[in-house]
Formats: sequence, structure tokens, C-alpha cells
Amino acid sequence: MPKPLTFITGNANKLREVKEILEQSGISVVSQNVDLPELQGDPTDISVEKCRLASEQVDGPVITEDTSLCYNALHGLPGPYIKWFLKSLGHEGLNRILAGYEDKSADAMCIFAFCPGKGQSVVPFVGKCPGRIVPARGPNTFGWDPIFQPDGFAETFAEMGAATKNRISHRSRSLGMLREYLQSHPELFA
Repeated sequence: MPKPLTFITGNANKLREVKEILEQSGISVVSQNVDLPELQGDPTDISVEKCRLASEQVDGPVITEDTSLCYNALHGLPGPYIKWFLKSLGHEGLNRILAGYEDKSADAMCIFAFCPGKGQSVVPFVGKCPGRIVPARGPNTFGWDPIFQPDGFAETFAEMGAATKNRISHRSRSLGMLREYLQSHPELFA
């Protein structure tokens, strides 16, 4: 029986999305809430270090996830600090940040990092979804989803059904790369 993949999260919404995307491929996912430090720096470096730290506390393969919302007018900010910007400013404040800029484009970015076990190398998977920042629309149940409208769609992430969002989102793109990697390395779960 293969080992389950431990997703380090306390966020029920993220866990649900990850399970919906990975378990359809036969990859068993469990969650564990591990207290990790809030790191600063480049999003990929943050993800790799976060996963390395988590692997030291969990027996078996682990994944961590870090999400960024990168405003192009601000050269990628708020980026990995979006959680704190949202908490302090709310959706309206996140829109006001761009008030002086014509460019409202942004990239939703998700980086899943995988480590097969303690002391082993961490592999990051970067998924991006281009879009733009809009006034909040839709349910206010999942982070900054109400203000992000992906390119080619008239709806924000919050307005979309789960099936559509899980097909096109930054998270699904990152998980798609992770899924392909895991399926091509079954020995990591022996």
C-alpha cells in the first residue's frame, strides 16, 4: 500500500481543492497542521524552505503550498505577502493599491513543493494564472478569490464553480505538474 502524501495545511478550502485534484489520479492525501515560520524572500525560495522544514517534522512524503498574488504594476508585490495584505486591507484596500496605475493585470501564482522525506531534496512546482484585479464579486469565502478575474473569463475565481476553477487556476496548474512528477516516481511512496 503506497504511503499517503501529507499536505501541510490548516486551510480547509485548500485541502478540499488539493484532494479534488490529486485523488482523482489515485494519489492519497492527508493533512497535518504544522506550525512553520513565516518566511520572507523569493516565492520559490520560501516554498522550498517551508517544505524542507515540514519534512523534518513529518514521517513520509510531504507537500507544502505557497500562494502569491503578483500585481504587474508593482513588479510582483504583494506576492507571497498577500495573506497579510488581505488581512490588513481587505478586498477594497487591495483594489485601492492599484488606484494610481492603469495596469490592473496580475498573476495568481501557486508553488507546491514536494519532499519525499527528512533530509531529502525538495522539488518546487510553479503554476501561474494570468488575470486582472477587479472590484470584489462573488462569495467572500476563500481569500482574494473575489478580486481576481482570470484572463479569458468574465467571472472572478469566487464566482466560478469549483470544476472550472480547479481546471484553470494557478493551484491546479501547480498540482498538475506535481501529479505528473509523482506518477513518474512511484518509488517515492513505497
